[in-house]
Amino acid sequence: MTDKVNFGDQLVSPDEKTRRVGHVFSSVARRYDLMNDLMSGGLHRRWKDRFVARVKPRAGEHILDMAGGTGDVAFRMAERGAHVTVADINSDMLAVGMERAEQRGLKGLAWKQENAEGLTFEDSSFDAYTIAFGIRNVTDIPAALKEAHRVLRRGGRFFCLEFSTSDWPGFADIYDRYSSKLIPRIGKVVTRDEESYRYLVESIRRFPKSEKFRRMIADSGFERTSAEPILGGLVCIHSGWRI
Repeated sequence: MTDKVNFGDQLVSPDEKTRRVGHVFSSVARRYDLMNDLMSGGLHRRWKDRFVARVKPRAGEHILDMAGGTGDVAFRMAERGAHVTVADINSDMLAVGMERAEQRGLKGLAWKQENAEGLTFEDSSFDAYTIAFGIRNVTDIPAALKEAHRVLRRGGRFFCLEFSTSDWPGFADIYDRYSSKLIPRIGKVVTRDEESYRYLVESIRRFPKSEKFRRMIADSGFERTSAEPILGGLVCIHSGWRI
């Protein structure tokens, strides 16, 4: 890749975006879950519960939780008996996740530093691939989707939970003002890092709308793709199958 890509509202080289995104998550890792509570009013917990209910993790199956960071989604799936590999490009996020797992006494989780665009796992390694609030931070999203397809077994399922923009009249404008004005200020107070949260807000605005992203998933080889909107599409559960 030689073209410029968006890092929030800025145009940078692909390598520079990867480096900057890494800095963002290293900066906020220790307060990441607290910030999620503050920014969503705790709703992210319900969204993740709903997401895992759609995944339907089963005892004994192998699931790759990409961009799994602090373990929020992985813990829910592991508690249902699945063998979960938590992968993230950022070692600081993984360190927080491993610490949290130890505090909870959770066993059977594997932790690996991985780039979603070039996974080290063999073909057909997993029964399911999940990624929650991580795909929009990937530099080359089509490459990551193709890798997700590659590492899934036939009959494997892909699930993605991600922000986008709401189609609800009025609510969309209210959220836009809230996210652009207040979230960076909350980030400044809680993590002493206003700019990282400004980037995260900008990355949400630039992420494709649900139908466009559904087509991207289909173009990567997945069948029976679907998009389940929450709050008018502000959050969406995307899914597809490797047939």
